[in-house]
Amino acid sequence: MDSVVQDSADQQPQPQKIQIYPTVTTGVSPFWRDKYERDAMKYWDRFYRQHEDRFFKDRHYLDKEWGQYFSVGCGAGNAIFPLIATYPEIFVHACDFSSRAVDLVKTHKDYTENRVNAFVCDLTIDDLSRHISPSSIDVVTMIFVLSAVSPEKMFLVLRNIKRVLRPNGYVLFRDYATGDLAQERFSCKDQKISENFYVRGDGTRAFYFSNDFLTSLFKENGFDVKEFGLCCKQVENRARELVMNRRWLQAVFQFSDGLNSFSSTEGEVKVGIIGQDIQELELKENNLKDSMNNNEVDMSEGLAEMFGISPSNNNEIIEVNLKGMNFKIEALSKEYQHTCKSTGLMLWESARLMASVLAENPITVAGKKVLELGCGCGGICSMTAVKSADLVVATDGDTQALKLLSRNVNSNLGPPLLAKLSTKVLDWGNREHIEAIKEINSEGFDVIIGTDVTYVPEAIFPLFATARELISTNRSNSEDQQPVLVLCHVWRRVDEPSLLSAASQFGFRLVDKWSARLSDQSGSSIVSSWFPKDISTESIGDTALIIMYFHRE
Repeated sequence: MDSVVQDSADQQPQPQKIQIYPTVTTGVSPFWRDKYERDAMKYWDRFYRQHEDRFFKDRHYLDKEWGQYFSVGCGAGNAIFPLIATYPEIFVHACDFSSRAVDLVKTHKDYTENRVNAFVCDLTIDDLSRHISPSSIDVVTMIFVLSAVSPEKMFLVLRNIKRVLRPNGYVLFRDYATGDLAQERFSCKDQKISENFYVRGDGTRAFYFSNDFLTSLFKENGFDVKEFGLCCKQVENRARELVMNRRWLQAVFQFSDGLNSFSSTEGEVKVGIIGQDIQELELKENNLKDSMNNNEVDMSEGLAEMFGISPSNNNEIIEVNLKGMNFKIEALSKEYQHTCKSTGLMLWESARLMASVLAENPITVAGKKVLELGCGCGGICSMTAVKSADLVVATDGDTQALKLLSRNVNSNLGPPLLAKLSTKVLDWGNREHIEAIKEINSEGFDVIIGTDVTYVPEAIFPLFATARELISTNRSNSEDQQPVLVLCHVWRRVDEPSLLSAASQFGFRLVDKWSARLSDQSGSSIVSSWFPKDISTESIGDTALIIMYFHRE
């Protein structure tokens, strides 16, 4: 029986948070749907290159679950190697469309061509009978394999399998069921390709089978249902107080072509394994327990997403070279960004541009107190400013981004600069967060910077309200000593009149504006003077970028 576990904290009213990234769930675009289909082999190759077999356990349960099929002269594998160790009479054909996966099988210490034939095959395109003699296989295992195939192509896989199965041969099946926690998490993101079909963050795909869909699929392609069941299991992370309900379907299908029952009389039983023993995303139990005890979860993509944790190997190192400074920034890899709801895990062009401005014009922040709003994981503006400023506070509302920011700051800066830079959580409009920052600097900030923080209309009022609370109240007749708010962004869902109206309501007046498309502007204005007169649009990057320079009224 499925059980529902609700953390007591979920029952308490939570303060509303402003999400910079729009929370639409329109699903995967046609461009990406085609790309995932076209490049499926590449994504699985990359998966095996990253994980190899570190996160998977051998399927010793096959003998326990389906032992009766072995006893009548049929074998099945996942567990290529547990099977050939248990049943010395079987021969295993193992295929996968990832060449790296097949290579892992061939390099296993127990691999021998006398017992195992491992080869690369895309069952939706390639003819399986070119590698295996027709009507020669007693049992085919499909364990967490068919879910990686587009639902409209699954019938091609079954037709291909029928070519090599003996009459009355068996398919031993286990795969994801609808209602699995992973599917529920996917439903909250823009990762839906089609009904019950989703893409993971690493580009691999997963289909979740309903009872009716699965039985109809096999029956329509010449298979009878011999066994069928829904399996449920709970996995608990006590350290994080999370409980996952895992659901999968387990079934046995028999190929029936109207002929009499046929049993193998040969001394050697033939087994076909589709998607060999390292296809299933299961953890070694000891690894899972150790990870939970250490409050660190080291797991494959599927399980990590269910815990709401981004695996560290989804990140990449981005080198940013500025005048006299070179940063190595850890950020989310581009291949994962389309499914990530946290914009703070990425490095944006607006941040690069502002960091370049600060590097070329250190006098802008020299001897001043600087606050960066929504700095994300990179913090390159803050790290550049701290070289000249007296104090810098880098803030973001995303805790994942802040953890990565802390790593980046500590790996790129040393004393005494580290002593001048603080990282703090700041949800715009959150009184507790604002007061915590005021404890660091009660006099207010001379320069407040925000790069690409104007995504959604709902965030604009809290943005300016927070800036109003934290900007310095000191007045000066000198233009370069006035407290300023500098925003750099590309117009998206917020237009300029709306932004200026909100700014005015909170006491901010637009003093200057610069556009990358008009980079040949006269150098007489404040922002234009930050750039060389002969700057080209190619050197800027995104020509849609603009910079807005505000004074406090």
